[in-house]
Amino acid sequence: MSRATRPPRDLPARRLPHVLRTPRARTYALVALLAASGVAILELVREQTGTPGFFVGLGLALLPVAPLMAAFRWLGRASPHPWAQLLFCFGWGACAAALIAILANSFATQWIAATTADPSDADQLGSVAIAPVVEESAKAAALLLVFLFRRRQFTGPADGFVVAGFTAVGFAFTENILYLGNAFDEDAANGTGVLNSVTAATFFVRAVMSPFAHPLFTVFTGLGFGAAALASGRTRRIGLPLLGLAPAMGLHALWNSSSDLGESGFYVVYGCVMVPVFGLLVWLAVWIRRRRLKAVAGELAVYAAAGWLGPAEVPALVSMPARSLARALARRTGGRPAARAVARYEADAVALALLRRRARGGGPAREPDFTGRERELLRRLWLRRATAGPALSRAAVLEELLPPSFDPLRPALVGVPAPRDPRSAPLSEPRGPRSAVRGR
Repeated sequence: MSRATRPPRDLPARRLPHVLRTPRARTYALVALLAASGVAILELVREQTGTPGFFVGLGLALLPVAPLMAAFRWLGRASPHPWAQLLFCFGWGACAAALIAILANSFATQWIAATTADPSDADQLGSVAIAPVVEESAKAAALLLVFLFRRRQFTGPADGFVVAGFTAVGFAFTENILYLGNAFDEDAANGTGVLNSVTAATFFVRAVMSPFAHPLFTVFTGLGFGAAALASGRTRRIGLPLLGLAPAMGLHALWNSSSDLGESGFYVVYGCVMVPVFGLLVWLAVWIRRRRLKAVAGELAVYAAAGWLGPAEVPALVSMPARSLARALARRTGGRPAARAVARYEADAVALALLRRRARGGGPAREPDFTGRERELLRRLWLRRATAGPALSRAAVLEELLPPSFDPLRPALVGVPAPRDPRSAPLSEPRGPRSAVRGR
């Protein structure tokens, strides 16, 4: 395979050890790392909470996981990440990051207690000064791995939101097992009733009042990586994630110190800082999602005008209900294979739109492999268009996304020739837009 036709890689192989130069080898290595760290962290937590406390904490800690994951998945539905990648992020937060945090925090607390004149302040100093730095850095490692090895799927702030959210949900899950398990062990020793128990109070604070705490911190790091994905200079790509990591650590430290600010300190920090910041980030997440869908609509309109997409497909591809309806319609007529074909068609169309958007904004320096990547995505769209096109067009009609004056024959009147079948002719000259940089 010549250098010109070799598929691009997210990270040059020469920078990695020989055994990690293939994606499969890296996958096996990461799975082994997560499995080993998972066994270690679960055993550490079980030793601290006791077996009964461990299982009670595990059951209670699972309750907020599904709603949080659904919320972050909703945010990323405009350009969905593979479930394998999201589960890796969750597993990294729950296993690797939690193990790093519990070992580093314990070592730091013991060191502070041994070297300071007042060992009683070691826990407080460790939770405010050490824990935020260690925990946010450990969680940021998952974002760094995705950013380096899956750069094509890390296209902006929305991806940073999703990856950071899943990582932080995993970390909070393991931390909740520890806190809830210790609370149950304390209640069992004191014979406390359920309603007045420390377990109930801990669950209310951590799972009801502030289940978003860890995701809230780590999202700032995710926004930094998302901004870095859009940056062109090396300095910005390095500096922006660090710039996002700083407020993550600062907000985490403020949250940990709230219990030491007097009886009302927790409620002041919660009401005056956490809730407003949470509301701001929710608004930002919705705004980013809408902006991404608007950008996808604009870019796909160019391909529709060139004949690569049906004119009714574009409004369906930028509507989440229409996408779901199109998959359901395909499943009714062609079963699960047809529904999977529509889902892949939708994902490829969005990836194509975002690719063109990045190339138009940054030029060849940002997307040096744009031509090859565009051809590959167009080929994949063409191969599934017979199945996905009618389903999406029908979904657009049923969802009333088309204006009354819509004419399905309008693109043929523009004078743009239809694309050739990529299976019978090379795509050296796509009949759609020839270059993203020379687009509109």
